Amino acid sequence: MTEDTISQIATAYGAGGIGIIRVSGADAFAVARQIFRPVRGDLGEITPYRAHYGQITAADSGVIDEGILLPMRAPHSYTGEDVVELQCHGGSIVLREVLLRTWEAGARPAEAGEFTKRAFLNGRLDLTRAEGVMELIAAKSARSARAARERMAGALSQEIAAIRHRLLGAIARIEAGIDFPEDDIPAASAAALREDITAAASAVQRLLTGANAGRILREGVKTVIVGRPNVGKSSLLNALVGTERAIVTDVPGTTRDVIEEEISIEGIPLRLLDTAGLRAAEDAVEQIGVARTEQHMRDAELVLAVFDSSSELTEEDHELIARLREMNAETIILCNKEDCARVLRVADFDGVNAPVLMISAQAGTGLDALRETIAARVQMMEGDLSDGALPNKEREVEALQRAARHLSEAEKTLAAEMGTDFISIDLRGAYDTLGAILGETVDTDLIDRIFSEFCIGK
Repeated sequence: MTEDTISQIATAYGAGGIGIIRVSGADAFAVARQIFRPVRGDLGEITPYRAHYGQITAADSGVIDEGILLPMRAPHSYTGEDVVELQCHGGSIVLREVLLRTWEAGARPAEAGEFTKRAFLNGRLDLTRAEGVMELIAAKSARSARAARERMAGALSQEIAAIRHRLLGAIARIEAGIDFPEDDIPAASAAALREDITAAASAVQRLLTGANAGRILREGVKTVIVGRPNVGKSSLLNALVGTERAIVTDVPGTTRDVIEEEISIEGIPLRLLDTAGLRAAEDAVEQIGVARTEQHMRDAELVLAVFDSSSELTEEDHELIARLREMNAETIILCNKEDCARVLRVADFDGVNAPVLMISAQAGTGLDALRETIAARVQMMEGDLSDGALPNKEREVEALQRAARHLSEAEKTLAAEMGTDFISIDLRGAYDTLGAILGETVDTDLIDRIFSEFCIGK
């Protein structure tokens, strides 16, 4: 119910110099008048966009904290409603006391994502731009943050709107000819229709091509480090993460469960998984670890296969190489311990479609070349779109696929000369489906579900 006035802590929980309470709704200024006492004058007439310094008071007029009040008048605020933000000291206790005070004064607790949901409902943001807000908060790298900012600025929205504008023009010409034949409105020529449909289909396909890149920037590339025990997998994880994240010993089988870390390489987020060594384990716990390694290998998008370059290939190594020959995931072969006497050669990995790099995880040599290779292999998974116009949600991809099918059917109908009224049905279907991406033709249950994934206070 957007007529309610809501409030919530808008900054991260924990100790900090400043914490912010956001209040939004028709009674936001009334709440402020009850709980905020400026050091000069009063709040009888609140001047929007002017900071007021004063005290936040309890119901008995006792002082809870000193802070700054920032009022914003609808529609020129984040939510499009009257908004006040209270800047307090950033301790969790004092913020909680101020928040409870806003509820006493008439606000109610904001639900997850409710501020941004109100911005969407009030026309301040479309759905793709609203989701960009959450993506910016959750960005795992500088590049994904840049993509989120461009989405917030409307890069994807503009691409979708341009396709819909072209489709609407074609629909209007067709339906004008159907509805008013007596006015001698020229029938849409087959050539012009074909041009519109082809252009729209090409633009939709271009967005679909970039969907994987968008997903990578949002979720990161699932990168699995595999190899037999004691080849240096955990040392490699530690070297890439830059900290002693995994225990490294000479005892085989030290890593028995999957260790996951998030890193960024050239702006590309990676979900890096160090796995248990591949071997015929007798210990029950290690067997579970090996089974998890097998599962993660099947799900991996990028595999870093580690071998000990200072020793001959073992039976476990040969089994791994055989599996690498059959895998669809991007693969990089790493011959570790190159600072020791080298035994392995590139020719030992013939038949595996993967670059072979010599590194020393312990000494740090070859890691720059590894990072460059990882970036190059991931680039092969991505499209050529600019970062901001990247669909990255399952619902967006599904909508684009449905739109592509509608446009394909329209092309077939046009080629079969079945009549422009039949073409109009599919063009209208594509138009409405693309509108769902922007939130123009989407049901309220989906809207609620989308914003429920946002953090509290945003």
